Amino acid sequence: MRVAEYGVPHAKSDTSDAECTVIAFGAGQGGTVEDNIGRWVRQFNPPSGAPTRATATVNGMTVTRIEVAGSYHPMQMPGAPAAPSTLQGERMVGTIVETPSGLWFFKLTGPDATVKASAVELDDMIASLHPR
Repeated sequence: MRVAEYGVPHAKSDTSDAECTVIAFGAGQGGTVEDNIGRWVRQFNPPSGAPTRATATVNGMTVTRIEVAGSYHPMQMPGAPAAPSTLQGERMVGTIVETPSGLWFFKLTGPDATVKASAVELDDMIASLHPR
C-alpha cells in the first residue's frame, strides 16, 4: 500500500518536520475519491477554516487536491509506533490522482508553515505525473 514516505524538513518557524506519503492500493481498492477526502477532512477536528478543494486534469488523469488545517488527529496504522492523539497547528495537502492502475494518494502533513512552504513542491510533482 505505502509506496513511499518522505521526511520534509521543517520551516524556520516550526519545530518539527512534516511527512509526505504516497499510497496506492490497486484498481478498484482504497475507497472512492469522496470517501478519502471525507476521511482526511474528519482527521482535522476542529478545522481552522473551511477546507479548500480543486480538481484538475494532468496528462489525462483527474487530480483532486484538498487542503485543510487545524487540530490533526492522525490515523494509527496497524503495527506502527504510537503517534500523538492530537497535533495542534497542523496542515494537510492531500492529492488523489485517478490513474489507469487505480487511485494514487499523495498526502503531505505536518506543521502549518512547513506544509504551506512545501506544498508547491508537491504540486509541481503532481503536475509532472504521467500514466503508465
